[in-house]
Amino acid sequence: MITDELIAKIIEKQNPTCVGLDTVLEYLPEEMQAEADDLTEAAFALQPFNEKIIDAVCDIVPAVKIQLACYEQYGESGLNVFNATAAYAKKKGLIVIADGKRNDIGSTAEKYANAFLGDTPCTGCREAAFPSDYLTVNGYLGTDGVKPFTDACKQYGKGIFVLVKTSNPSSGELQNLKLEDGRTVYECMGDMVERWGADTVGKYGYSAVGAVVGATHPEEAKVLRARLPHTFFLIPGYGAQGGNADMVRACFDGNGLGGIVNNSRGILTAYKKRGGTYYDAAREACLEMKADLLSVLGEICAK
Repeated sequence: MITDELIAKIIEKQNPTCVGLDTVLEYLPEEMQAEADDLTEAAFALQPFNEKIIDAVCDIVPAVKIQLACYEQYGESGLNVFNATAAYAKKKGLIVIADGKRNDIGSTAEKYANAFLGDTPCTGCREAAFPSDYLTVNGYLGTDGVKPFTDACKQYGKGIFVLVKTSNPSSGELQNLKLEDGRTVYECMGDMVERWGADTVGKYGYSAVGAVVGATHPEEAKVLRARLPHTFFLIPGYGAQGGNADMVRACFDGNGLGGIVNNSRGILTAYKKRGGTYYDAAREACLEMKADLLSVLGEICAK
């Protein structure tokens, strides 16, 4: 089960850091941007940048999160680079999270699940479209929109992260509203996620159905950690969005498990503040983030 694999890598590397490959042309050094005169050239400029980042961090971090929107904006070539980046990260031993926040009615959700978690039927065969281990999912269509993804998790040993409490400033406009039973909307969604993953709990006590819980909302994270003992968290918002190690502590259990913290701009563009090569600066930023997280989590160990 993929969450067991992810947790094992976190324990081995003593690092719950996820590098967000939310790569866009303006993040690249000027010399790498110089000949990007159209969508195709811009897209393909991202690939060597990504590969150098992956080479620099693959021995110290367990996972990467690849934001699909950053690649889709470049059209067909961008999707090719997304695919190549995911394949390269897998080759280097990293867990790959496809960040697409997909969902639709059940029959369409099944197609998204095929694309990112399973395989797609062709004449006489089935073939995987994208080499990802997890997919981010919008659960606000309800159970019938999520079931195709949870079915794929069980069939293919993959995982999903469902939006529960997001890191953006206005998330509370909807997610913090109170329901008639006294729960907030985010608590209700969290309870559904815990239920959806109940039959995929692995040896570390966490399921294949995880939750997106923003670092910028530590009080809500504390509530969710207590409510969702078997739900693994993907934690955006560290770094450029204002989250820090003290704020994410509430997302973890007493053994330092229960979540992985994403950092995108703070790693990809670290060279702009530090100097040197972008990939060496990215590695140093990852090591600093690891030290920061461990300063509040302590040693990460199995239950």
